[in-house]
Amino acid sequence: MSRVQVLPTDEHNTTLVSNVHPPDWKNPEPSPRYNLVVIGAGTAGLVTAAGAAGLGAKVALIEKHLLGGDCLNVGCVPSKCVIRSSRVIEEIRMASELGVRVPEGTKADFPAVMERMRRLRARISHHDSARRFQELGVDVFLGNGHFTGRDTIEVDGKMLRFRKAVIATGARPAAPPIPGLAMARYLTNETVFSLTELPRRLAVVGAGPIGAEMSQAFRRLGSEVYILEAQSQILTREDRDAAEIIQKAFIRDGINLVLGCKILKVETRGAEKIIQFEGNGACADLPVDEILIGTGRAPNVEGLNLEAAGVEYTKHGVSVNDYLQTTNRRIYAAGDICLRYKFTHTADATARFVIQNALFAGWKKQSSLTIPWCTYTDPEIAHVGMYERDAAERGIPIETFIRHLRDVDRAIADGDEEGFVKVHVKRGTDRILGATIVARHAGEMISEITLAMVGNVGLKKIGNVIHPYPTQAEAIKQVADAYNRTRLTPKVKELFNRWLAWTR
Repeated sequence: MSRVQVLPTDEHNTTLVSNVHPPDWKNPEPSPRYNLVVIGAGTAGLVTAAGAAGLGAKVALIEKHLLGGDCLNVGCVPSKCVIRSSRVIEEIRMASELGVRVPEGTKADFPAVMERMRRLRARISHHDSARRFQELGVDVFLGNGHFTGRDTIEVDGKMLRFRKAVIATGARPAAPPIPGLAMARYLTNETVFSLTELPRRLAVVGAGPIGAEMSQAFRRLGSEVYILEAQSQILTREDRDAAEIIQKAFIRDGINLVLGCKILKVETRGAEKIIQFEGNGACADLPVDEILIGTGRAPNVEGLNLEAAGVEYTKHGVSVNDYLQTTNRRIYAAGDICLRYKFTHTADATARFVIQNALFAGWKKQSSLTIPWCTYTDPEIAHVGMYERDAAERGIPIETFIRHLRDVDRAIADGDEEGFVKVHVKRGTDRILGATIVARHAGEMISEITLAMVGNVGLKKIGNVIHPYPTQAEAIKQVADAYNRTRLTPKVKELFNRWLAWTR
């Protein structure tokens, strides 16, 4: 078993490693046959292993790097810690508008921000620790696992036989083929959280969720930030109106947006990295200190010897059917290795389906999932279900109801007037097909809409739900109120007026 190091090697990262890849770990002797063997100990793998063991199954869990996967180590947890610190700086900057005077020159202490992140990550890592899963009854094997047949896996020289197996090896950052980029030693989400000094000039390639979140955070922490994006807007997956609000926020924050550009090459001159790009028919050079790549993800299929197990895969990941079953009926997959939507909560949800389908011959379909997501910019963008363009492509007629936060009392009081709640319903009904929320805490608000969709609760009923006043979530009720007003057709109003006249 190889030792794993997480930089910088301070007390917090030492604690992290001692939890999620203990250097003194001794792999157990394998059982004669496992009910379930899980390869990969990110969110999908951990949920699968813990859930199956809790039901009494004999389970083995294999991880070659860090238990907890991206979410704990290089994704959700560290990024949200850094984003929280960056939001404090923005709150200080806006304090005078709220009648609060703060000393001029207040700025972030970047080493302290990153030390806090490492401390909190180490604290949380106990939940994903090897010893905790051992206590749950899971046989934890640290090392490279690979298939040797249709029902066998080898790890650390030991052979594990299984009745069922789950591939949950996740995905990794994918860098675009830009000449000179590799020589420039770029950053990804796997390395950016190892920084201990703030880059004076940071170029972010790609304006998707990772690029957008980190651009705003590093700008607020003091970096000069440049976003280089091939498309004409940031966050191209999102509702255009929502993306435009974030784009304006970025410009106000002082982020330099280079949109519709093509990166030609990267050169290294001393400590500088020079990005040559083309835009609007002209070429330009951009000197920076660090380059962060946020352009996509690639599935971790290498080294698994999937051919020996009869498991088919493509450049997009392991191929599965609607029940998350691979081409080997004994083997399932869950999480980023096989899913289009690469979110921690989606990995969690599909892992729960896999437990039922693999151990109990269940028929849980991934297509039945209603998947919300959130991009943690400031303000946040949260979405669930269809966009307007999705409905148009499917030929589904819709009606859209919007409530702008500038008309919501609590948002006005908070100074958070940028944003809206937008809900799409099938025309002629109150059935919710999709929603987008732009707000400071949109990720907290979207679950009400998601629950309504899953529970087949329409806008009419949401309008009858009492929401505390004043809250920003009241905007959701106000959208429902707007729908209910449309039910007062001229004919209904006429009948109502006749009834009022009769009762006088």
